[in-house]
Amino acid sequence: MDLLKVNMQAPAKINLSLSVSPPREDGLHPITSKMAQIALFDDLELTRLDDHALSRYAILWHEDAPKPTPIDWPVTADLAVRAHRALEECVGQPLPVQMKLEKRIPVGGGLGGGSADAAVMLQAIIALFNLDVDVHEIASTIGADVPFALIGGAGDVTGIGEIISPINLDAMHLVLIIPTYSCETAKIYDAFDALGCKSEDGVVNDLLLPACEVENQLSADIDAIKSLTGLEVQLSGSGSSMFIICDTTEQATALAYEIEKQTNHVALATQTYTPQVAMEKT
Repeated sequence: MDLLKVNMQAPAKINLSLSVSPPREDGLHPITSKMAQIALFDDLELTRLDDHALSRYAILWHEDAPKPTPIDWPVTADLAVRAHRALEECVGQPLPVQMKLEKRIPVGGGLGGGSADAAVMLQAIIALFNLDVDVHEIASTIGADVPFALIGGAGDVTGIGEIISPINLDAMHLVLIIPTYSCETAKIYDAFDALGCKSEDGVVNDLLLPACEVENQLSADIDAIKSLTGLEVQLSGSGSSMFIICDTTEQATALAYEIEKQTNHVALATQTYTPQVAMEKT
């Protein structure tokens, strides 16, 4: 019996480390990063339509999203929609679907939400239409974090995001800190180039300094959270989301409460995520 509907979760990611190299001739920056998915998810519901139907897409914030912001981008620019259309182009035929994407992962937070959505969209369409397609090459044309999101879990990521070596990572307890502002990835990389592609010695994330150059409040917020918690605060990707590694769930929960109480940031106690079979089929 053919599948009619697939429900999947798209997990966010953090960068436990991120080293960025000067841009190549095509303007893309090679990276070396240790990435891990975390238990913060967007929800995708994908329904297969009749062969002659037109695809339709709905993108909205989940009712418990920690930081909803205007969904002001064209639907054709959404990475999940782009993933769908890239697969249609690959197979040379329409693949009519109805997409409902409920987002929790903040936009402009360095958490890879759009890439995660694209990855599960590719997986869901493969399942719905029983396609024999290697989506990994398609993934790298959609976004730098999409190949990692396809594999999931934790991994060492190199190249421009397309080379992934999966790693076993013990469960890590975290506080995820989501400020009121966002960071635009392109602007952060422009600032990285303007600074001479250099970062401070000992910095875990090479994009920290350029992110602080672009968003002046970020540096002050990191210092304030360090002072409040006495712990190291790390930036995920190009920001603006920050995180603190904790020893236990209880510590993460207590710190998240204290940060929300003392600052204007959203703070969530969470942990790294190891994907299981996350697809519900009907």
